[in-house]
Amino acid sequence: MLKFKKGDAIKVTLGKDRGREGKIEMVYPKKMLALIPEVNMIKKHVKAAATKDKKGGIFEIPKPLSFGKFALICPNCKKVTRVGFADKEGKKVRVCKKCQKNI
Repeated sequence: MLKFKKGDAIKVTLGKDRGREGKIEMVYPKKMLALIPEVNMIKKHVKAAATKDKKGGIFEIPKPLSFGKFALICPNCKKVTRVGFADKEGKKVRVCKKCQKNI
């Protein structure tokens, strides 16, 4: 089970976007990366296609961010927290380390 899931609210703790908040759009579990819109933006140079249906130029796109560079914002206590795991009624659930409630 992963600590972060699609739709979780996060706050960036390291890097050029430190302090920014957002919601996870996509998770890449094998690479331990998450895509957050408007965070970790890079400029990509794209060449125009030969068929002329694609325009070239410089586009800004979000790059996935490592799990170690952001922290979860607990939906219950609204604080930046770490994620723990607990066994509740035979199921493994994510737990906020500050308020001890299910996430």
